[in-house]
Amino acid sequence: MNTKGSPTEASHLNIQPKILYYGMPVILATTLNEDGTTNISPLSSSWALGRYLVLGMGFGGQGIDNLQRTPELVVNVPDAAMWQQVEKLGPLTGKHPVPDYKAQMGYRYEPDKFTAAGLTPVASLSVKPQRIAECPLQIECTVKKITFPDYAPMFAIVETEAVQIHALPDIVKKTGSDHIDPSRWNPLIYNFRHYFGLGDRLGNNYRAEI
Repeated sequence: MNTKGSPTEASHLNIQPKILYYGMPVILATTLNEDGTTNISPLSSSWALGRYLVLGMGFGGQGIDNLQRTPELVVNVPDAAMWQQVEKLGPLTGKHPVPDYKAQMGYRYEPDKFTAAGLTPVASLSVKPQRIAECPLQIECTVKKITFPDYAPMFAIVETEAVQIHALPDIVKKTGSDHIDPSRWNPLIYNFRHYFGLGDRLGNNYRAEI
């Protein structure tokens, strides 16, 4: 028997949303263009397990083309305060000429996305693509595998391994620590195509570092 006020089977609606970005951190993936410059791809589909990160990238974009040629990238994780800079990247593509389907959605070609979004490139330690200085967390990665699933040919699944991790001192628990302080780290969340930061802390997982 359901407790008064608790959800029941009949209390939920059956819906068909166009997208399922139900609340994921935004990442800015930097990859190496053929001319040696760095491209920036805003992504909102990723997950991590240990030192391995899996990314979802749209097929036909400059980012996935770059990874097939040079299989390394930086996963730059912006703070919530950077949402306007991230949004400036939204209608831009490093692909030239712009594919028809992107042109129809309002994309335009931009070879220098750093300048367009007011971001600063900095050299990486172990990979060729540059990092984004403003992002508090930057993860240099090598690509382990790229899969183009036959059930959904519009995107690629990119499996990567972290080789270098950079964090601003402001979000690290203390000097010399390897732990991010979650009370000082506020990643940008993409929630059904709207930008959010984190709310108040509700509690700790039993494995959380005290």
